Amino acid sequence: MVSSESDSQLKIVHGEAGYILEDVPHFSDYIPNLRTYPNPLRSNPAYSVVKQYFVHMDDTVPQKVVVHKDGPRGVHFRRAGPRQKVYFNSDDVHACIVTCGGLCPGLNTVIREIVCGLSYMYGVNKVLGIDGGYRGFYSKNTITLTPKVVNDIHKRGGTILGTSRGGHDTGKIVDSIQDRGINQVYIIGGDGTQRGAAVIYEEVRRRGLKVAIAGIPKTIDNDIPVIDKSFGFDTAVEEAQRAINAAHVEAESAENGLGVVKLMGRYSGFIAMYATLASRDVDCCLIPESPFYLEGKGGLFEFIEKRLKENGHMVIVIAEGAGQDLLTESMQAMDQKDASGNKLLQDVGLWISHKIKDHFARTNKMPITLKYIDPTYMIRAVPSNASDNVYCTLLAQSAVHGAMAGYTGFTVGLVNGRHTYIPFNRIIERQNKVVITDRMWARLLSSTNQPSFLKPRDVDEVKKAKQPPTQLLEGDNCNDVNKAEKAEQPPTQLEGDKCNDVSEPEKAEQPPTQLLEGDKLKNEQESGNHADSCIKTKN
Repeated sequence: MVSSESDSQLKIVHGEAGYILEDVPHFSDYIPNLRTYPNPLRSNPAYSVVKQYFVHMDDTVPQKVVVHKDGPRGVHFRRAGPRQKVYFNSDDVHACIVTCGGLCPGLNTVIREIVCGLSYMYGVNKVLGIDGGYRGFYSKNTITLTPKVVNDIHKRGGTILGTSRGGHDTGKIVDSIQDRGINQVYIIGGDGTQRGAAVIYEEVRRRGLKVAIAGIPKTIDNDIPVIDKSFGFDTAVEEAQRAINAAHVEAESAENGLGVVKLMGRYSGFIAMYATLASRDVDCCLIPESPFYLEGKGGLFEFIEKRLKENGHMVIVIAEGAGQDLLTESMQAMDQKDASGNKLLQDVGLWISHKIKDHFARTNKMPITLKYIDPTYMIRAVPSNASDNVYCTLLAQSAVHGAMAGYTGFTVGLVNGRHTYIPFNRIIERQNKVVITDRMWARLLSSTNQPSFLKPRDVDEVKKAKQPPTQLLEGDNCNDVNKAEKAEQPPTQLEGDKCNDVSEPEKAEQPPTQLLEGDKLKNEQESGNHADSCIKTKN
């Protein structure tokens, strides 16, 4: 294999048949002659029966699960999990955890599992919680976290550490990390937070500090690229059902009843799309990626009239970022931004409700009864459900394993059902969005039997535009959009049993070199400081 490293510390490894590994940084990249230690898991009673627990140093996970026989193997990421050697003595670890940005189901579960993972798996007893987001590093007190303190926090919504937007001052943050003697930093947040984590890592590396910077991606909108989905998304879709069900009951109980539900989705309509597919009571779903218009033939008003005449009631789900181009009354507000740099959006749900009422009052075609429901803050404030709790546990444990193994400057995430370490630059380079030329959106249209609201010219433009592949749940989404229409591919990602890849032995897939046999362990210990020293990185 041939490896290279750019000025921004990206580690790219090229192999045979078009194999590319987008690797994450390691302490040995910039700190020479580091001491290593045997992994404490080898003497942990909980893992004494696990024959193949340690991840092989050459294990990688492909970004695309659907390939052609003559095509390149494509981009891979380093597989997450425990290594046989660690770069920290457990007694020397001083870790901290910080949560930034908006609330999301599962935050407390991630906090709990980082604390318990460090303690129960690696014997680490010094863990601090940073109060109030990034600015808490230099302006607020810390919270001592122990397994006893965090024992029941997963049953609560929000975050026990508090959170905030903005407040990122790289120099002050790294100074605080250095002054407090912290050597592991776990940062939980969305793309803006991960962008800040990348800057912190660069400063830590510039100073030559042995400090692991690990990110856990958080976004209720599921707009982070590369990963299959973000934690809290399943809970949000499930909780959105309550609002949709209420809107359906209200609409069904009135003559020409119309229920409008606004869900989260600033730039990406995943929650609205999956909540609609899960509900089966929704007649129309509007998302930011798919433009629509109100007046005229084929417009939204015409479809509402048609559906009310057919069924006598109707439910509309709209993402908060949909239709922003149609809101012309207060355009000045669209130029304002919050502390995280996100545009302050106008309330499209309230706006479209007024527009619908005005249209039917003006045309006098039929009386309607409209109910508008906005469950946004109720959804994001609930505790995570069982599925997300399991996912949060695996993300937290993967982050702990990576930091202890000496990796830094990485984000953990599920790729094709496998937990991986992903470079920060891949997480922050763009936003994950619904591809409306993909089959998943077509499935929604066929489920709701709604029009696409795209004019013929718009359809041609959408098909010509280069769309990024989506990562959510469907294996066929990983194909390029231009190839997606050639053949129907079965969904292959995110089966429940695959989420346990880190913690369960997989005899059929694991090479025999992962067994803790004396000769093989000795060979690995003699191979050099870095567990992946077979990859030579050019500075």
